[in-house]
Amino acid sequence: MAGLRLNLPWRRPATEAGPINLAAGRLYVLPTRMGLVFGLLLLALLMVSVNYGISLGYLFTFLMAGIGIVSLFHSQRNLVGLALRPLATAPVFAGEQARFRLAVENRAGRARPGLCLEHAELSSGLADLDARSTASLDLDVGQPVRGWHRLDRLTLSSTWPLGLFRCWAVFKLDWGVLVYPKPAANPLPFPEPAGDGRALSWRRPGEDEFAALREYRPGDSPRRIAWKSVARGLPPLTKQFAGAGAGETWLRWQDCPESDVEGRLSRLARWALDASAQDRPWGLELANFRLPPGRGERHLQEALAALARHA
Repeated sequence: MAGLRLNLPWRRPATEAGPINLAAGRLYVLPTRMGLVFGLLLLALLMVSVNYGISLGYLFTFLMAGIGIVSLFHSQRNLVGLALRPLATAPVFAGEQARFRLAVENRAGRARPGLCLEHAELSSGLADLDARSTASLDLDVGQPVRGWHRLDRLTLSSTWPLGLFRCWAVFKLDWGVLVYPKPAANPLPFPEPAGDGRALSWRRPGEDEFAALREYRPGDSPRRIAWKSVARGLPPLTKQFAGAGAGETWLRWQDCPESDVEGRLSRLARWALDASAQDRPWGLELANFRLPPGRGERHLQEALAALARHA
């Protein structure tokens, strides 16, 4: 019977890009604890019926055995034909949880209840999938260190309809998340900017002189939005200050006060976040990477990605 195979730990699935179509040949089915107890009870009932010649006992035993066999086929049928597709995972900082979302598509005209996505000791919880619909199963996986991290093998399982059998599929997707360095907890002044150090010097937030208003761009700090204009029904505008574009500041590896690699990456991440929040032009320079000065959310994401991948 297709599907009655052990999920042995040394049988590692190959990495797949997705989508994955679940056929009967890649499904496993085994009794649950409840199913084993159910089988033992039927065996005991059969032995009693044989010893004492109880006709009603025979009838009840074979009736319940038939129901168990039917539930076995329905357990496997609940997963056959599903299509699995990984969705993009947003980057996170070290120490946070990354949310992996798996899109499960049901192309059949019947519902698929009781689906569960599992990874290591984590579980998405049970979810019901309507006929001809798509839903997502989410897993929140902790990311303690920076870098690019892939998920190990995943399991999609179901014990529907009676909980007597567990049917599951094991797969490994080309699926990961980019983890940024954890920003340093204590703020420090920015490094000296490029130039003569006088007209281009950094000022503390709030010490710049107001220059003009410009059109709001995604990624602008909420503190620089002209909220009075918004309250009057005007489109959102962003305040510009005389010191915001006066010079360029470089965030360099050698300017970090920390001595260890991870500490310096955390300091650079903190400086990058602070500079972006102040809408300042800044650049990043590492041993094998150089990001020209700029501003905005895209500029920040590019810098954080370089810090996350730093060898």
